Amino acid sequence: MEKESPDASVEVMSNKQVIYREEVQYSLTETHLEVRTSSERLKADKDSGTISVKNLYLACDSYNLNLIKYFTPLGSPIHGYGVARVLESGHPNFKTGDLVWGITRWEEYSLITAPDTCVKIEHSDVPLSSYTGRLLGMPGMTAYAGFFEVCSPKKGETVFISAAAGAVGQLVGQFTKLLGCYVVGSASSKEKVDLLKNKFGFDDAFNYKEELDLDAALKRCFPGGIDIYFDNVGGKMLDAVLLYMKLHGQITVCGMISQYNLKQHEGVHNLMNLVLKRGSDGRFPGVQLLSSLPEVP
Repeated sequence: MEKESPDASVEVMSNKQVIYREEVQYSLTETHLEVRTSSERLKADKDSGTISVKNLYLACDSYNLNLIKYFTPLGSPIHGYGVARVLESGHPNFKTGDLVWGITRWEEYSLITAPDTCVKIEHSDVPLSSYTGRLLGMPGMTAYAGFFEVCSPKKGETVFISAAAGAVGQLVGQFTKLLGCYVVGSASSKEKVDLLKNKFGFDDAFNYKEELDLDAALKRCFPGGIDIYFDNVGGKMLDAVLLYMKLHGQITVCGMISQYNLKQHEGVHNLMNLVLKRGSDGRFPGVQLLSSLPEVP
């Protein structure tokens, strides 16, 4: 995408876009999308509060599916997080040449009408692609805010992470160890379990597909109970964990990937334990994490 940008004064320009063509019911395939080239007016007028940008990098993460299914009209470009360079600004907080990270559309050039969803990239010594990757992109922000701000963890606490080998889970696990907690993760294969224990420093891990009884697996790993559960999967795993939470335990509800492609979502039967254990659960839409970006060390 790094070809010369058009003159910002040109009001109508050719723009290649990824279009949401066919409605998604469950899994996304290439038949649901198509690439088109259109001509659009993308000029950011003075004092309009908008910015026109050239998109440099676009993030392709699991959350894109929900953005497409629930927030993208058919026939429109899909959108998600990305890195862009400002071509023209009608907003006082941005100027031509600024590099920004935030929500944009999957196209060569975008007119961003709500620039407050973007933040300036100040660390120019870091590769720009890192802002759409694991650490500085949405997975890193989700892991950092979900663990430190929602959970308020303390040294020595016991932590369980589902889908722990995923982009978010493996970072939460490493944050947990840096803080001095005991952490166990669940994953879907022997290879992922080995990765968690031997590369990412988890104290223990198990393959949930090989566990005939999730209750027994959790009891084995947490004989004294769980202080913090970072939930990425929902469903049966969440139901089992609710039985092993300690008094005043905390649950971060980050995702429910076990439910995304089901025709009939599974219910959770042990919610009464939130009352009995006086627990707390935290839910946080990813877009709200943008305000936390300046605080990340």
